Amino acid sequence: MAERGGLISTQELAGLLGQPNLRVFDCTTYLDYQPEGGPVPYIVRPGKVTFEEGHIPGADFLDLQGEFSDQNTELRFMMPDAAHLETAFGRHGVGNDSRVVLYSIGTAMWATRFWWMLRSLGFEALVLDGGLDKWKAEGRALETGPAKGYPAAKFTAAPKPGFFVDKRETQAASANRSTVVVNALGPQFHKGLEPSRYGRPGRIPGSVNVPAATLIDAQAKTFLSPADVAPKFAAQGITKDKRVVAYCGGGISATIDLFQLYRLGYDNITLYDASMGEWARDESLPIETG
Repeated sequence: MAERGGLISTQELAGLLGQPNLRVFDCTTYLDYQPEGGPVPYIVRPGKVTFEEGHIPGADFLDLQGEFSDQNTELRFMMPDAAHLETAFGRHGVGNDSRVVLYSIGTAMWATRFWWMLRSLGFEALVLDGGLDKWKAEGRALETGPAKGYPAAKFTAAPKPGFFVDKRETQAASANRSTVVVNALGPQFHKGLEPSRYGRPGRIPGSVNVPAATLIDAQAKTFLSPADVAPKFAAQGITKDKRVVAYCGGGISATIDLFQLYRLGYDNITLYDASMGEWARDESLPIETG
C-alpha cells in the first residue's frame, strides 16, 4: 500500500476509515515563541483546540510533550524510555497489530516525530501525506469535539539501537569523515545570521544544511518525491555509504529529513535528540557561523 518510508495518501486513508485495527492520530503541537535570550525558547501548546474544531473521523489526539516526552529534563520533546511509551501508546489503543496513521496540521514534523519514535520501538507507522490541510482542502469529512478514543491495547516495544545520539556522539560524528551531520533548520540559522532562540547563534561545526522546509511542497503540504529530494541531499555530500546524524532546534523538524532519507533507502541514519536546544547553550561545545 505504501512505498518505503510509510507515506499514505488522503485517498488511501479515506478508504480505510472504519477498519477495526486502524488507529488515526492527530499529533499537532504549537510553539509559542518567546523573546530571544529568555529562559525558554518557546512555550509548548498541545493542539487539542484545533483537534476539537475538526479532525479526521474516529481520530484520537496525541500530546507529544505532555504524554510522550521525558518529563525529567528542561529540554522539550526528549525521548522517554520504552516502558513509558509502551504504556502511553497502549493507553491510546495501539497494539502490535494496529495500523497506525499519523498526521498533523500546518507541518508534517509532528507526525514524522511520532513516526521516528515508533520506528525506534520496532513499529512501522504511516504518515498522512499533506496532513489535515490536504484532507480539508479536498473537502473530506471532519468530526468535531473531544476524542472518543480507542479501546486500550497491549503494546510491546522492540527497541532498536542507534536511533538517537547525544551531544558527545554528535561531536565525535562531526569530526568523522564517514559521517555527515545535517542541520534541518533554515539557512539563516545555519549560518548564524539571525539571533538563535536556543542560545548561541550558529551550527554544529562541519555540519551541512538541508532545511526541512525544502523537502515539502509549501502549498500542498505534501512531501516532495524521492526524485525531487535526492539531489538536495547529494549536493551536501550525503550518500548512502555514510552515516547521517540529523539535528534541528528541538529534535522535531529534523525528523522530516530523516523521513525523506528513509524513503530514499538510507538505513544508517540517526537523530541528535537534544539538538540546538542543548548544543547552543553548552559553552563547552564548539559552534560555527558564516
